[in-house]
Parts: sequence; structure tokens; C-alpha cells
Amino acid sequence: METIYLYILYFLSGVLQDILFTLNVRYVAKERVLPAVLSSFMTVMVSMLVLYNIITGPNKESGIVAIAVYAFGIAVGTFVAMKFKVETIDK
Repeated sequence: METIYLYILYFLSGVLQDILFTLNVRYVAKERVLPAVLSSFMTVMVSMLVLYNIITGPNKESGIVAIAVYAFGIAVGTFVAMKFKVETIDK
């Protein structure tokens, strides 16, 4: 049961990571330095923490599945981020 919770966490982390990444690209395009730096930092932190957890986790046999779940979350994050306009960025 714990593995299912980890998969859900990896999926949600992937969604969050790609929303942050998409925001980062938008901030860079608008030349908003501080938000771009912060979103870049958060994107890398999320991705590295998840990958570190997958690699060093106690259930290494399901690592490929965990990476696939994480990648699916990233794909969903791309979809979500592309569907919504962020008004504070488009000023």
C-alpha cells in the first residue's frame, strides 16, 4: 500500500514540476528575472528530490514504474500548464 502512495506522490510531483517549468519559461520570455530564478530553483529541487528518492528508495525493483509514473505526471503538468493563462505573467 505504501508503494501506491509513493506513486501518487511521484505523479503529483511531476505535475508540480512541469507547471513550475512552464512558469519559468514564461517568466524568462517576459524577462522577469527574480520569478524566473525562483521557479528555476524550485523546478530543479522537485526533480532532483524525486529522482533521488526513486534511486535510493527501499523498493528499487519498482524504480522503472516510479519513473514512468513521474514522467506521466510531468506530461499531465504540461497539459495543465498549457491550458491556463497566468494573468500576472502576461502583464
